[in-house]
Amino acid sequence: MSENLLSQIQNPQDLRRLLEQQLPQLALELREFIIDVVSVKEGHLGASLGVIELTIALHYVFNTPEDLLVWDVGHQAYGHKILTERREQFHTNRQLGGISGFPKRSESVYDTFGVGHSSTSISAALGMALASNLKGDYTKQHIAVIGDASIASGMAFEGLNHAGVTDANLLVILNDNAIGIDPSVGALKKYLTSVKDGKNPKQNNMIKSLNFDYSGPIDGHNLSALLTELRRLQKIKGPKFLHIITTKGKGLQQAEEDQVRYHAPGKFDKATGEIHFKSEENLPPKYQDVFGLTLLELAQQNEKIIGITPAMPSGSSLKFMMDAFPKRAFDVGIAEQHAVTLAAGMTTQGMMVFCNIYSTFLQRAYDQVIHDVALQNLPVIFCLDRAGLVGEDGATHHGVFDLAYLRCIPNIIVYAPLNEVALRNILYTAQLGLAHPIAIRYPRGRGVTIDWQKPFKEIAIGKAICLKEGTQIAILSTGAIGNNVIQALNKLHNPKAIAHYDFAFVKPFDQSLLHSIFNSFEAVITIEEGVITGGFGSAILEFAANNHYATPIKTLGIPDQFIEQGSVEELQRICNIDVASLITLLNQA
Repeated sequence: MSENLLSQIQNPQDLRRLLEQQLPQLALELREFIIDVVSVKEGHLGASLGVIELTIALHYVFNTPEDLLVWDVGHQAYGHKILTERREQFHTNRQLGGISGFPKRSESVYDTFGVGHSSTSISAALGMALASNLKGDYTKQHIAVIGDASIASGMAFEGLNHAGVTDANLLVILNDNAIGIDPSVGALKKYLTSVKDGKNPKQNNMIKSLNFDYSGPIDGHNLSALLTELRRLQKIKGPKFLHIITTKGKGLQQAEEDQVRYHAPGKFDKATGEIHFKSEENLPPKYQDVFGLTLLELAQQNEKIIGITPAMPSGSSLKFMMDAFPKRAFDVGIAEQHAVTLAAGMTTQGMMVFCNIYSTFLQRAYDQVIHDVALQNLPVIFCLDRAGLVGEDGATHHGVFDLAYLRCIPNIIVYAPLNEVALRNILYTAQLGLAHPIAIRYPRGRGVTIDWQKPFKEIAIGKAICLKEGTQIAILSTGAIGNNVIQALNKLHNPKAIAHYDFAFVKPFDQSLLHSIFNSFEAVITIEEGVITGGFGSAILEFAANNHYATPIKTLGIPDQFIEQGSVEELQRICNIDVASLITLLNQA
């Protein structure tokens, strides 16, 4: 048996000492290493398996880290991390205190740009290339690796449009595997398919028309072809574009055949590829499924209902409606700004539009939320999945800013359901017709209620609910984090001194109840799974100040720092909003 090559490689300098004919063996070992670790530790699998040969070729040909390599999103960067001094730490990937699941500048000199959201690589690499020109360095290489789903985003086009009129030493590599997390969609995908199939006339090349030196498409799993082409492109100045064709999940049969499931499959058998079965019997549902199944149920009754998602049909569970009503449910690709304004346009024509966007991704469409929806008071229904701490994806994916950035916008209603029944009922209430847009934010993962599919009830807008009576201290919670309060109070045997109120509506506030609370209690504690700065607790402080209440108020939530990766439970503990921390706090109160 031949010696293990991967164990001898700490960095790209070691890689470049290998003979070219040894690289296919290294590719095999690198795939096996990723499969071994991810099968046990979980993480993103398919994307990294699809770019093993490209990763090796890039670090073999280019002089990284002097030459600057930017990965788009970073789902596909595991091989890159392993070859750049992090093989020994790779088992800590996405864990508390471990390495990040995405490229991160503070983690390694080889991670030239932090990437958790897609379609930023071309702009970032172009910025680096133009800066190199300004510093008089015309030999440094700048490479952006972007997928066919990411390149369809408006920001990627903006970068291409600018790069084409510069002399920047920029190489854009299109990793074309026809899938992001879900299959790629849109006219650009059809164009790329025609190029791959040889059905697009050479003079019709869209990339060439943007002043790029275009080459390809070539087989992204053929190391010899990749090395030859990268060496050729290395000598060409100005903006260049290499189109490579890859297979997501390459090297693991199940991951190639079921690319959606194996994007991030959880634990699986590394020998067979079989995903370990997790019984879902007698478990509460995932919030995303409560949304998806409830929307389907409502859409069957209300033909004006439309669903929109920017490239997350499976993750948001809009897939249920897409399968049943394909003409009324839209995956618009990685285009959050377009998704919001598309929803606004449809709403002007009397449609009930449910625009489902992960909380962290709605940040990308903030201007559209303000100008195209709220300013015009269009009752778009925003469903913000993955609100709060999301766990192992870390700082780029936590949905902790939405309460703060939404509640300052006029006209918008902001609602955070305590549980699945509340989520179901607010979806029902929204499609009955609201006078304003509404943002409904709910967490990643499972809820607390097994029997959640109850008859619909209309929710009174702006009303808070008393969950538990008390005499001295009032806890005001918003959203599903209120269940931590319920558990903590149960373990304390529901002390008579402590009351608990569910303020699902962060905007508008239940002001009459707030006046009653401030007139009745000695102290108030607020808790939210969002940033304390500008969030729900801040709104309570503002109310107290404006109404001259001197009652002591303690605000709990996410501190003024970016929270790294770890399990949701671990991260809640760091933020002092887990059940144990609440018990300690209340014992001291």
